[in-house]
This record gives sequence, C-alpha cells and structure tokens, in this order.
Amino acid sequence: MVTANLQYLQNPFPIPSFSPKRLVSRDPKIVFRCGCSNGSNISVGEDVFSLTSSSTCDVDYLGQSTKGDLNLNLQHLETFGLDGQDTLEGPIEQVARVEAEEAGGLLRELGITSPSAGRFSSRGIFCSRTLNLRSISAIGYDMDYTLIHYNVMAWEGRAYDYCMENLKNMGFPVEGLAFDPDLVIRGLVIDKQRGNLVKADRFGYVKRAMHGTKMLSTQDVSEIYGRELVDLRKESQWEFLNTLFSVSEAVAYMQMVDRLDDGAIPADLAPLDYKGLYKAVGKALFRAHVEGQLKSEIMSKPELFVEPDPELPLALLDQKEAGKKLLLITNSDYQYTDKMMRHSFNRFLPNDMGWRDLFEIVIVSARKPEFFQMSHPLYEVVTGEGLMRPCFKARTGCLYSGGSAQMVENSLNIHGDEILYVGDHIYTDVSQSKVHLRWRTALICRELEEEYNALILSRGHRANVVELINQKEVLGDLFNQLRLALQRRSKGRPAQTLAATNMDDRELTESMQKLLIVMQRLDDKIAPLLEADGELFNKRWGFLSRAGLWDKSHLMRQIEKYADIYTSRVSNFLNYTPFMYFRSQEQTLAHDSYSHYCSEQNGFLTNKE
Repeated sequence: MVTANLQYLQNPFPIPSFSPKRLVSRDPKIVFRCGCSNGSNISVGEDVFSLTSSSTCDVDYLGQSTKGDLNLNLQHLETFGLDGQDTLEGPIEQVARVEAEEAGGLLRELGITSPSAGRFSSRGIFCSRTLNLRSISAIGYDMDYTLIHYNVMAWEGRAYDYCMENLKNMGFPVEGLAFDPDLVIRGLVIDKQRGNLVKADRFGYVKRAMHGTKMLSTQDVSEIYGRELVDLRKESQWEFLNTLFSVSEAVAYMQMVDRLDDGAIPADLAPLDYKGLYKAVGKALFRAHVEGQLKSEIMSKPELFVEPDPELPLALLDQKEAGKKLLLITNSDYQYTDKMMRHSFNRFLPNDMGWRDLFEIVIVSARKPEFFQMSHPLYEVVTGEGLMRPCFKARTGCLYSGGSAQMVENSLNIHGDEILYVGDHIYTDVSQSKVHLRWRTALICRELEEEYNALILSRGHRANVVELINQKEVLGDLFNQLRLALQRRSKGRPAQTLAATNMDDRELTESMQKLLIVMQRLDDKIAPLLEADGELFNKRWGFLSRAGLWDKSHLMRQIEKYADIYTSRVSNFLNYTPFMYFRSQEQTLAHDSYSHYCSEQNGFLTNKE
C-alpha cells in the first residue's frame, strides 16, 4: 500500500487514508466482512462474489458490455446474514431510495466524495459517450502532455527559440520577435492560403480570425469567410492545432506573416506566399526536433520543463491492481522516454517500483498515427543504451520500438472496445484509434481546468448578456408584429387582430420608431459584451470549447465526436475508481425547450390556483 507521503495537491476529492476494517451497515443484521488477501489480484470474498468474464458477458440496457461486473453468488447469501427476499420486501423504488440515502451517508462518514460531483469540478472526468470502465481490459497511454505535462511557457518557448534560430540561419528576419503563448490556443485552424488563424464553430463557420498577429473585425471575417467552411479534410489549406505542441509553430508562423506582409523577407529566399512560408516555419521547427537540440536540453534539466504530478502513479496503480493491463505507446524515442518517465514516476512509486513495473507493454517510436493504421517492423529494446533486435511478437513485460496496434491486440488477446486509449492529440491519439480499431478513447486537455474556472467567474457576465438578448427578443417580437400590421395596412388588409387593426397610423409609427431606437441601443451594449465573452480564458479567442455565446467550437465538436471521455489530467482518475460507469448526460436539442415551457405553465397554474 502506498504510504501517506503523497500530497494530494489541488485534488477536489481527497481520498483519506484509513486502515481496512469491518464495515457495518445501519441495519445491525447486515455485516459486510472484508476477505482481502495480500495479493494484488481481486480476492474479496471469493466464495461470495464472481466476476463476469468475456465468455459470459452480456450487454446492459445502455448497450455497454457487462464484462468485469461483480456478481453475488446467491447460494452464499447467508455469509451476509441475509434471508433472501425477506430483507428486500417492498417496491424496489422505495428500497433503492432508502439504500441510496444510507449509501450517501456512509460515503460521507468515510470522507469519500461521490464521483458524480466530478461534473462540478475542473478536475472532473466528462463523458461524451457512455463507458463502463469495468469492461475495459487494457488501458493504453500516450506520454507527452498525457502522462507527462510540460510547462508550456518553458517547453514551447524553447521550441520557439530553436525554430527562430533555424529561420535566422535560413535568412529570415527574426530580430525583435519573442514567444507569446497567449497569441494562440489549442483548437484554432491555420488558413495556409491566406496567412490567417481562425476559430470555427461546430459547423465549420469561422467566428473569429487573425491575420498575422492582428485580429480581424467581424465585417472582415464575414467578407472573407462568409461563404466558406473550414474543412479539415482539405489539408492543403487547413492545419488544425490539435495539441499544445502546436503552440510554438503557430506563434512563429503568425509573426512571420507580419514580416512577409511588411516586405521584410529578402527576395533571394525565392518568392514566398503564405503557404510556402508555413512550410518554411514547419521545416525550421522540425529540424529542432530531429537534430535533438531541444530534447537534449530537456533531458539535461527535466525539472525546468516537467510539472510533476505525485497523484498520477496512484491512479495507475489502482488500475493495474484492478486487473487492467497498462500500455505505454509513445512516438518519443527510448532514451527520451526513459529519462522523462524516471524523472516523473520513480520518486512517487512505492516499494522500490520503477516506471516500467506499471506497464504490461511499452512501445516507443510508435510512429502514430500510422501505428493504428498499418504494420511496421517491431524491434525489442534489449539494453539500457537502447540497442534493439527484430522480433515478430510482443511479449508482456518487454519494451519495443515500432510495431502496430494490431500486434498489441494479438499479443494480449484483447481487441476493440476492451481497450481504452488515453492521449492529448485528437487526430494522432484519439480519432485514429477509434476509427481504425474501435478502441474506446479518452482525451487529455490540461486547459480544461483554466477554462472551467474562467466559466465560473464569467457567470455574471454571461447572465447579463443573456438578459439583454432576451429583452431585445421581446422588443423584436413586438416590432415585427407592428411591422407586419403596417405592411398589411399598406395593402388595404386588416392586421392580425382587431386591436392592431384599430391602431391609428401615428401610434403605430411612433411605437415602431421607439422600439427601433431601444433595440439599436441594446445592440451597441450587447456587441462589446459578446466580444468580451471568454476573455478571462483568452482575450483574443475566448473560451476553448465555445464559439460565441451558445455554440460549441470546432474543437469541442471534435472532442465529442472522437473522445468517449475527456479530462484535464490522467491523475483525475484517482477521484473515481477503476470500476466507474461513466454515463453521458442528456444532449440538449433545440426543441427540448418544451420542458421549460411545461414547467412555467405548471407554475403559472399553481400560483393561479
């Protein structure tokens, strides 16, 4: 058992340390005895419980596999001092209500917060598609920005520096430029044809745009993109910022667009358009990675770049001890992976464990997304220096380079939706493992914590905007009806009602004039408030997950489409259990407003009575 020297920093659901003991229910007749052994496998009351296996599993009423469910062996009910149905007499709704109240009380006594509270926390795990974690046999993890979180300012700042140095050596003017991480956020899209950076909504309509480092006006955005949708399949034009690794490249590119527009780039570099400029910036950054300058610096002083998470090893230990086979699948090379994982994990693991002890199989230089799509030669890493030998099948407990996802499935004899893959890259990690293999998926998005807190602080602002918009809507309804009445009057036809027909011309005209003035002044008030919405997260782009006051961003649409669950960091699993049943929430539809209408009508009738 892990000792209590771990500090649960910023954990909204701290898990207390208490010794195993007999838990007695409020009914003195019912006694729960713990039959735990010292082993790591499940051995709680072996004669009382049974585990649903792959061969005996079914699907529940939500369509999820029941594999991994714990079942009660009815012939051993006497172990609990129960007498069968006599103890559970009465309608199940009443029994469940009482049991739920008592269960909540017991959780509070134990000091354990219900995981359902996670939806009200920045450290929660949010569910797009229902996922029964009990049915998951293996969990694969990416490393960079997933198991290991970097200080973005430090890591991406150095990547930017190396990129700019390479651009300078290529002849580009970079003097006076500095890394500005607030210039871009994840989920934006680069328009390589126009030198723009855009934020699109879930339908692909551009809502905000920046040319170089200058934000474009709403009018400019409408004129440029009014008839064009962002289509990520057109890779020749659009480049999606999938991950935090995209930040340094995007900042460098947008700054160089300014230099190109100013005519500061020498003509002897060959005629450059915005697309050619993007290619040059990408080449400069790629050289920084390939030549190893950046990673060598990080490996020499990882404490300057890596943000440690002491809770993370506990979360993975819980999963491993619950019978999940843990996998590490990363595009990073062996030397870098070993150095980063040693630094981030070993000091927080108990009983002289090393990071390798957590994982059933480790694969470095995986070449994702191709790893999920096709087969590459598999090599086993056999020495601490990284020497390799070819092999044809992965074995548990070993470390490999290359290979494919299908090799992993065949080696573990686990396939498809029995595997959960956790990563930070929507395309490389999440969408490809889901599309090609039907693995279940989890996205890590560290910015969710900052966004969640910004949303909480913005509630008053957003409520004010909604109130003003609702006021304008009521005024607009009246104005439109008066306008229709005026239109019918001009054609010699009666208005919608007798009262409207009887309005004199002056009364009708003055009412419309007054309404127009009020609505125009409301527009002047609403427009800047809408522009400022989300500036607590990012002053240029607003919230990560939203495009406008009510609509979802293109990034959020991608997350909902490809990630079954999403959260800010892997250690958030510690707030739950390895047996959690994540249920997606009701998806609001445009016509769902009927429920609010019925509630209002019922309230009106009650008050009237």
